Amino acid sequence: MGQGMANISRVPSGVERLDEIIGGGFPRGSLIVLAGNPGTGKTIFSAFFLYNGIVNCGERGIYVSFAESRETFLGNMLSLGLDFEKLEEGGMFSFLDMVTAREEAMPTVMETILNEVSRIGARRLVIDSFSAMAQAFKDPQDARIILHTVLSRITRLMGCTTILIVEAPYGENRMGLGIEEFVADGIILLRRTRLDGRLLRDLEILKMRGTPTPETQAVFTLKDGFKVFPPFKPKPIEKPRRFEPQPDTEKYFSTGSPSLDEMLGGGYPRGSAVLIEIGEQISTLQYHLIAAITACNFAAQGRGVIIVPSRGVDASLILKRVEEYGLTIDEVNRLLRICVKEYPGFKPKPYLIAFRGKSVDEDYAKYMKGELELIESTGQPILHVIGVDTLIDNYGVGETISAIRTYATRVRETSGLGIVLLKPGYPRLAKILSAIADIHLRITREHGAVLVYGVKPRTNLHVLEMDASKGYPMPKLTPII
Repeated sequence: MGQGMANISRVPSGVERLDEIIGGGFPRGSLIVLAGNPGTGKTIFSAFFLYNGIVNCGERGIYVSFAESRETFLGNMLSLGLDFEKLEEGGMFSFLDMVTAREEAMPTVMETILNEVSRIGARRLVIDSFSAMAQAFKDPQDARIILHTVLSRITRLMGCTTILIVEAPYGENRMGLGIEEFVADGIILLRRTRLDGRLLRDLEILKMRGTPTPETQAVFTLKDGFKVFPPFKPKPIEKPRRFEPQPDTEKYFSTGSPSLDEMLGGGYPRGSAVLIEIGEQISTLQYHLIAAITACNFAAQGRGVIIVPSRGVDASLILKRVEEYGLTIDEVNRLLRICVKEYPGFKPKPYLIAFRGKSVDEDYAKYMKGELELIESTGQPILHVIGVDTLIDNYGVGETISAIRTYATRVRETSGLGIVLLKPGYPRLAKILSAIADIHLRITREHGAVLVYGVKPRTNLHVLEMDASKGYPMPKLTPII
């Protein structure tokens, strides 16, 4: 069975990163049903299948439309950067406008499609939509005959990979007449749902002949086309380089990430407290992509950073992160302060502040001393990063809330920046801290993709990926639209 799968000839889907999920592409000469409610992206998906097939694979394509005119299609696609008219002039693309087709003309319509596939030597075909086409038949049996005979001739005998668009009515999961799925080689369902009141787009691979699909669901966006997001994967740093800081503005500290700055409308306001609420199944690396980049942006500009690490994160892991961004041990000693709990055999280091973890007042005095030293030595405001779970473990919830209120006020007074990291398990505390914070971000996961969004200010869902192209880990955020 495995050998048969390996021998199946594939054609690239033309949809960014979908092939990673479906084993390299669609089986050549297959019939793929693409289903979904109106507005889920079926036309854009199909257009990229045709366009990239022509441009990247040299495979001629035909778009048969029972839903919209040639002018409407060409105009909409040109706005996405897909110039089908140019491809049409070059003889690589053909658009068949069947909007006015009626039942009596259906045999002629199907013959027209067959002739056009043969005439231009098409290897890709889209029929938009079978739902509209099927309405022209009084008897559903006639539609079944079309599927079994004509489409099998186009796909199997002529080797033309075909996408059949099916409109799923709102509020229903059934597809069209309920017969397409039995003759299809593949079925992909596109959906629009909500996550915390925000638009979430996802797709599900319901069937794909000869293809093992361990991941059957994935998040996608229509930002700049149609892009699918496989489960989050760390990227190896092949040629390490020193981090290049992002410039701050008069009103904002840069987060260190251009895409996160854009999501927040400029970055973190100076003198603000930021709550980053971390969801279940989010790894340390994933939330560090958001938090560590800001710390490195401060340090790379000669500013101080003071950290109370979250549980499970020790000084050695923080130093490893700093090293990944190319900062030197001299910069660490001058600009970084990591608060740790004293233990037997503890060895003092310039970048460590030792807490006993028994008295809030005693430990806060040490914290304040470290903060003042950084401000005086750099002459600049500093960044505070606080793991809430560590404070709770040492001092309890009540003392932690009081300390964070004091700390948020202190950040505003010094025009610095404070980041509070809240891990799962404290839902009531999340509401209290959100009221204190000026910025509230959430990091969660769906179908393996990591999602980041703003509660304050409210933003769209953004998919978080790791970009290693600059020689150090960078967060890349893409909005779901």
